[in-house]
Amino acid sequence: MTGAGHELPSADFYDYESLLTDAEAAKLAQLREFLAAEVAPYATGWWNDAEFPAHILPKIAALELAAPDRRSFSHLFTGLVVAEMTRTDTSLATFFLVHHDLFVQALIDFGSEEQKARLLPDAVSLRTTGAFALTEPDHGSDVAGGMVTTAQKVQDDDGTHWVLNGAKRWIGNGTFCNHMLLWAKDADTGEVRGFILDASLPGVTRSKIENKIALRTVQNAHIVLSDVRVEERDRFSGVGSFGDTNKLLRHSRISVAWQAVGQQLAAFDVARAYAVERQQFGKPLASFQMIQAQLTRMLGNASSSLALMVRVAGLQDRGGDGDATMAQVALAKAHTTAAMRETVSLGRSILGGNGIVSDYRMAKIFADAEAIYTYEGSHEINTLIAGRAITGVSAIV
Repeated sequence: MTGAGHELPSADFYDYESLLTDAEAAKLAQLREFLAAEVAPYATGWWNDAEFPAHILPKIAALELAAPDRRSFSHLFTGLVVAEMTRTDTSLATFFLVHHDLFVQALIDFGSEEQKARLLPDAVSLRTTGAFALTEPDHGSDVAGGMVTTAQKVQDDDGTHWVLNGAKRWIGNGTFCNHMLLWAKDADTGEVRGFILDASLPGVTRSKIENKIALRTVQNAHIVLSDVRVEERDRFSGVGSFGDTNKLLRHSRISVAWQAVGQQLAAFDVARAYAVERQQFGKPLASFQMIQAQLTRMLGNASSSLALMVRVAGLQDRGGDGDATMAQVALAKAHTTAAMRETVSLGRSILGGNGIVSDYRMAKIFADAEAIYTYEGSHEINTLIAGRAITGVSAIV
């Protein structure tokens, strides 16, 4: 893009990508080429039709960007991958996170050697897909203590198995996935257990949640479990209580904060291009002071969010006691999503009436931001987690 006769700067205004290794920079460039050719021209159509592009999964797998070993990439690189995917299509990035950061990573963190050998190769290569079934119809933020889905342990002549009953809601990838990492309360002990649920088992009913205004390409499902029999070999032996999932949920929350960065970069890209090209009163919108102020505010929000996430990635790379804490992650997610909400709103305003139709991309960006603001810990819950850490007093009931 050019303006006033020269090349305009990147939305990465402070050149954080220069912190990547040469190999990582090349891999990110490869991802951008893929997204530009295979996703960007079609993403709005998929979103309008609420259809998931299953045909591109083998091509995503071929990029070799995800688990199990992250290919020795830095956390900064993996975060920028999420941001870049989101910048092109939030729904596709959300699929990627649910499958890789939740389902596949759970297999790595909690799965037995037998479970890993049986399930990981196909999951990593996207020959099979996974979902993360935690949220329930009546329990979201309080699901850890309020979970009503139960798992009853049964011993009979065939050995040990579990019988699951209950319901899950808002399960991304849930309509088509092969397996779910499903959480249920042990009917005998009250502890939360994790199970690898074959989604085709008798007693599993899946229905698509319709009429969404955000992440329309993502296939969210309402799941009903009626006396579903799960073998002992499909229980996560590495999960003894809900507390065991903190590492998994902390990392997925970091990824969603990176999504908030990507969403802002997308909004800035679209708004700046529109402002430079759109003529009003005989001159470009970009020549008006208020438009420049709005664009600068958008870039400032995106840049501060990116800077915060670069620091979080640095803490992750240190690992051990130096790793990012849940409170630091919660503050990052709360701050970046609040900034994102303002950024996409400013972008929508710059496009005027064209900002409310998906043809110009901004309406899609604006709507999808609402999902990012809420999932992986709502803005309010993340704020209170950070507040508890800085005051020593819990405001969460």
